[in-house]
Amino acid sequence: MAHLSILATDGYKLSMAEAGYPLRRETFYMSHRRGGPQLLPFDAKAFVLSRLPRALEGDYAFLAKHGYDMGAGFKAAIDDAASLEVRALPKGSWFLPREPFLTITGPSALVSWLEPLMLQASFRIQVATLALTNPEGFAKELAVLTCDEELAIVEETLDEVAKMYPEARVGKGLRADPEAYASRVAARVAELVKVVGDPSRIFEVGLRAATCLGQHRIALAAAKSAGLTRTSHALAAQELGIIPVGTMGHEHVQRFGSDEDAFRAMRDRRPTRSSFLLDTFDTLGSGMPAALRLMAEEPNAGDSVRYDSGDKEAQVRECVRLGRELGLTPVHILEDSFDTALTERFEVLRRELEVPESAQFYGYGGFLVASTAGRTLTRDKVSAVYKLSKSGPRATMKFGDEKGAGKESVPGVPLVARRVRGEGPMGVVVQHGESIPDGYVLAEELSGDALGLARGAKEEPLTHSPETARLVQGCREARARVLANAGRAGT
Repeated sequence: MAHLSILATDGYKLSMAEAGYPLRRETFYMSHRRGGPQLLPFDAKAFVLSRLPRALEGDYAFLAKHGYDMGAGFKAAIDDAASLEVRALPKGSWFLPREPFLTITGPSALVSWLEPLMLQASFRIQVATLALTNPEGFAKELAVLTCDEELAIVEETLDEVAKMYPEARVGKGLRADPEAYASRVAARVAELVKVVGDPSRIFEVGLRAATCLGQHRIALAAAKSAGLTRTSHALAAQELGIIPVGTMGHEHVQRFGSDEDAFRAMRDRRPTRSSFLLDTFDTLGSGMPAALRLMAEEPNAGDSVRYDSGDKEAQVRECVRLGRELGLTPVHILEDSFDTALTERFEVLRRELEVPESAQFYGYGGFLVASTAGRTLTRDKVSAVYKLSKSGPRATMKFGDEKGAGKESVPGVPLVARRVRGEGPMGVVVQHGESIPDGYVLAEELSGDALGLARGAKEEPLTHSPETARLVQGCREARARVLANAGRAGT
């Protein structure tokens, strides 16, 4: 079996492994937050096993050169693929929004490393679903692909759809036009450079938004030609001679159960600058106060804050205000759905607040990689996520700043139970090892016609089993303690 280079992931996966617990046993799950019923057109377990990493010659030397000097724990975790536990809906299953169709348990560094490649599988799911539900829309949406690898993925997916649904009318005559795609990406980057002035103020984080590694290489090569110098994708950085970047994701804060503890671990275990992600529990209530306290301890360390969910303009204003009270000039890292117009708006804000150019940077993912592909089938369309749900013995959730469920994740080792008789919700999120409700079976055990039970189902709120609800309540109580402690620390 071929293995991928350990560089074929985002840089922040590597920094979090070094600042975290690379050998701790953890669980991640994948779901689509929206998009209606979706078809799983591949064997998810086989997909995972086909994307396992292995250190190739020169990989570790390249990482060390760029501040990612990986330790013994990471190396042991990457080599421990035999201990992976993969639970997934069977090929041919239909699943509903927010249902966990794939759950992976294993050494932290390894199961975390897989995230961007797992999220790329969302494209295959959307292709299969569109081919069955809207053949005319499919022909218009996917007539021209971005690269030969993406074209092969679409053709392979259509072959699988035809096997499962012989009556389906699937697309023919598809072609790839990588030159046109590259031109669109380069034009986007040129627009952004014009807005921010210095190209070192922007970086690319689109590996998770890409459909495949081949597409992402084309996008980055085009972006480099227009001035981009930094990317989160370590392998593409090596191949193209640009700089790999990335510090922290939500999983790191979830892993520690506290913003301050997580921030200190990143700062104290790695010699390079840190970027503190603010919104895992609550941006203004916990993340920002903790980040500024640490910055005040070492004001010349060059650390930054990164904004993700919620009202980022209000958050920047508050961060600037609080920073000045502490005699600090925080560096602001702005990502999540940024495009040219939003960049222009935040450049106006930067000048209004008298923030130096050297203290405000922008990261772009889908805006460069996905939306330039000339279609709507993107990770954002279905809000595909791969989230940490259990770290060691402790269940964990990501919260964020949105009202309602927003970007909240599911805790534990979540699985789907599908209703096969009686009344009730079509699906229930249960925990591995929990008793299954009467009238339901584990979706991973379905076969035959039962795989399509959710195909025509109406979208409904996610239903939790008693054990899942207990874990959610425990995570909410833990979050309340984090916010209470943050309030006391700020007095």
